[in-house]
Amino acid sequence: MADDSTDQPTLAGLSVPTAAVPTTDTSGAAVAGEDAVALVAVDSHLAHLDRPFEYAVPAGLDQVARAGVRVRVRFAGRVVDGYLLARRAEAEHTGRLAPLLKVVSDEVVLTPSIARLCRELADHYAGSMADVLRLAIPPRHARAEKSLPLRPEAEIESESEQPAPHLARDVDDTVAEETSGWEAYPAGPALLRRLAAGESPRAAWLAVPDAGALQGWPRALATAVAAVRASGRSSVVVLPDHRDLDRLAAALDAVLGPDSYVRLTADLGPEQRYTAWLRSLRGHVRVVIGSRSAAFAPVPDLGLVAWWDDGDDNLQEPRAPYPHVREVLRRRAALAGAGLLVGGHSRTTQIQHWIQRGDLPEVRPAPPALAARVPRITVAGEGHQGERDAAAASARLPSVAWRAVKDGLLNGPVLIQVPRRGYLVSLSCEHCRTPLRCATCSGPLRMVAPGADPTCGWCGRGDDGHPCRECGGTRRRSGVVGEERTAEEVGRAFPGARVLVSRAAQVLATVPDEPAVVIATPGAEPVAERGYTAALLLDGWAVLDRGGLEAGVEALRRWLSAAALTRPAARVVLSGVPPHAGQRPVEALVRWDPAWLARRELEDRVELGLPPVRRTATLTGDSAAVTRAAEILRADTSHGDIEVLGPLVTEAGRSAKEIARLVVRGDVGGPVDDPGLPRVLRDLRAARSLRKDAGDLEVRLDAQDLDL
Repeated sequence: MADDSTDQPTLAGLSVPTAAVPTTDTSGAAVAGEDAVALVAVDSHLAHLDRPFEYAVPAGLDQVARAGVRVRVRFAGRVVDGYLLARRAEAEHTGRLAPLLKVVSDEVVLTPSIARLCRELADHYAGSMADVLRLAIPPRHARAEKSLPLRPEAEIESESEQPAPHLARDVDDTVAEETSGWEAYPAGPALLRRLAAGESPRAAWLAVPDAGALQGWPRALATAVAAVRASGRSSVVVLPDHRDLDRLAAALDAVLGPDSYVRLTADLGPEQRYTAWLRSLRGHVRVVIGSRSAAFAPVPDLGLVAWWDDGDDNLQEPRAPYPHVREVLRRRAALAGAGLLVGGHSRTTQIQHWIQRGDLPEVRPAPPALAARVPRITVAGEGHQGERDAAAASARLPSVAWRAVKDGLLNGPVLIQVPRRGYLVSLSCEHCRTPLRCATCSGPLRMVAPGADPTCGWCGRGDDGHPCRECGGTRRRSGVVGEERTAEEVGRAFPGARVLVSRAAQVLATVPDEPAVVIATPGAEPVAERGYTAALLLDGWAVLDRGGLEAGVEALRRWLSAAALTRPAARVVLSGVPPHAGQRPVEALVRWDPAWLARRELEDRVELGLPPVRRTATLTGDSAAVTRAAEILRADTSHGDIEVLGPLVTEAGRSAKEIARLVVRGDVGGPVDDPGLPRVLRDLRAARSLRKDAGDLEVRLDAQDLDL
């Protein structure tokens, strides 16, 4: 390639005849005397450009152009941002290189460990490194960068050698403390001792019900973090929502002090968020807690990564390449040689898979300790309940549930979990119970408020009264009832009781220890000061009938999360489910044994070749684009035994274009972490990008809940 061919940099890694040592850039300006070639990850999300590019380092930027800083470069005729990955003496490109235009800041924001983590995640999820970098590093805020003082390295080293005064005590005394939160777990003291001694244990932890008290799982996590802090190392803890963060923060305040950690969440303002991120980068603190973005927090000398409630949807990133906190922290722990702790009241099949293949030891409560704290579970319509109340199995509020609420209100608040938001979430034919659909777009018909006319949940058009497509009936009835209608029904059933509602966008953090009926959707259950005196889990069928591979595990997770907020031996009633013979989630709830359900589910997945045993991807987008992708994948025989299922039109009628989906499964005989499937999908995305194919195509590996 001629010296004056173009101002575009070359792709790092391309085969070229000879290496070159640049002396000038494309403008003729002098470059740095040593290591004049910069490898830059440009902010381009085109799949075929997912690799470093070479640029010349101008002599004037020699001192500030360090690996990890933000830079600006000219790329494809535009000025774009990027990160300087490394500098080297020779270029693979034989001609002159385009120069770095600017070093935005001399702050090294992309550390070597985070850079390697981002590259691994991009490869694992068939995505681009630019997408992962956008998730890992928050936007720069110049004022925050200038106002936060730099911390001397000597101060950090001295703190590593001598822990803070309130932590400078014998490890055995710390472990023996009765308020450590690990009293119910036989393996708990050993776990704390190893963390405090500088070791890096790994564990899957099933927590006992704690009625929402700080002495429960928040205190246990805080004590583990304190043990790591006593060894001079750092911790990163990720939680699903702000209520869990508040509980852990209160426990950390008591154990370590309020200035010992930072919170890193997406709802912080730009300056506040970047300041918190810089405090962890510069070593001001050694503990970071936060939502899923905190998984990338650049703390020094990482000793522990931990996360709570692995099955919560909030731990799945909704932006490409859709990484799960589980995978981010697993890889961080492996790269840093840090400990790993995943906890929850329930267990996902992915964590069970790690346990059964020997990657994670279990930390479980002693049977007597668990028996002393679990509530009493009653399934409406089973056993003697069916004889006493013939409608118990089908009634929404059977007599056993009514009595549990009435008795519970004598001593404090009662929790009612409703699986759906809204008023009447769906309408059915009164005669044959068939769900009614919109005559225009086939969307579900629903009522959004009392007395309102039914409307379509997709297009918003009103119900025109068209007859049922099955029986021709024209009368409507409620199909799925939301929390608003439930509040009305409960208010009529218990006229003297105070009714509180907690739902998305209107979540109550706590409720006082006073008689009240608290109606909440899953994940929005507030914490009662002393725990709930009773809990009612309504419409169990609506949770079990959710489409998806994880429906049963997710149902149990929702039920356990609510039941764990009750006082020991409180009454918990599950209504609206068929007899639980053959209903594994119901049986697991009655036994309070989520590990049993996870094992049974995993056994089935092994036989059927389903995730997490076998990696699976979904390709969703315009029907023509998905069909073309299926043809390409089936025609390519170089990728081994990869199975292509579909395509299937999934949303015809909701828009002008048909939306289709394709399911691709990995090699039957290959390991679960085999890179074959991601490599095939990455090549497919790169080819589409290079050809500038029309139509949207979303590629997602390891979806949280694969629809069946």
